[in-house]
Amino acid sequence: MAKKIDRNTRGVFIISATPFDESGGIDFASLDRLIDFYVEKDVTGLTILGMMGEADKLTPEERRQVIDRVLARTDLPVIVGVSDAGLGNLTSLGRHALDKGAAGLMVAPSRGPAREDRVESYFHAVCDALGPDAPVVFQDFPLSTGVPVSPALIRRLSDDLQQLVMLKHEDWPGLTKISALRRHEEEASVPRLSILCGNGGLYLPQELARGADGAMTGFAYPEALVQTVALFEAGQPDAAEDIFDTYLPILRHEQQPGWGLALRKHILMRRGAIACAATRAPGPRLTAADVAELERLMARTERRLKEK
Repeated sequence: MAKKIDRNTRGVFIISATPFDESGGIDFASLDRLIDFYVEKDVTGLTILGMMGEADKLTPEERRQVIDRVLARTDLPVIVGVSDAGLGNLTSLGRHALDKGAAGLMVAPSRGPAREDRVESYFHAVCDALGPDAPVVFQDFPLSTGVPVSPALIRRLSDDLQQLVMLKHEDWPGLTKISALRRHEEEASVPRLSILCGNGGLYLPQELARGADGAMTGFAYPEALVQTVALFEAGQPDAAEDIFDTYLPILRHEQQPGWGLALRKHILMRRGAIACAATRAPGPRLTAADVAELERLMARTERRLKEK
């Protein structure tokens, strides 16, 4: 069983897609191949059933099937997204994931009024329901949830809730939030918080420079994230940015709201990781022009890599 995440967890936890066939059914053979693909790219761990995993389009039974399949396929630590409108549903899925060997559980603030007292009470209720043995990741993605949170609230929750050990930082702009959290930790009494960053990896070099521990995002070239983080950890930030910059045009292209998932899935299909690029309805579908544009970017990226 993989080690659970903690306050010192570092590296790249790639957010996994959920492969579907053309009819919308889960393609479990492609899921196996996708997990092997991520492992071959030397990621530190996996995050499943996040937004990129289209978890909100899966039935409760399908979510459990994905958890079981992934955890049976790899010994890498796996974080499972368990956000749900109902606390009972969240707790049931979270306990199932932990029983199967999950390394941690990712939870976003529940949608509703953007009041910090509401967010604070919600995370206390979540952690109480999951139990003290459940390492929790606070998914801070206000552009999606509509619920912004301050560094002070994140720090207070981290101080008060021993099992809240990691922040998935996805605020935008949010570099000052990372700086503020690391500045808090200069006090000896303040426990460290692991920080892995999303936003498609778009700001990864700057986030690492501010004190982030790595990435948790779904870029379809995970080796770019792995190499960038490794070089930065080795004390070579300029070399890290040089590698990162090679992938920047295609990484930027993936950021198109509403289309990024379809683009990523097409890249994964073209790279042999999945058999079909379909998203589950309702979801985006690329046109012939979209595909031609994307494949030109892919060819350009691969050409630039060969020139290095």
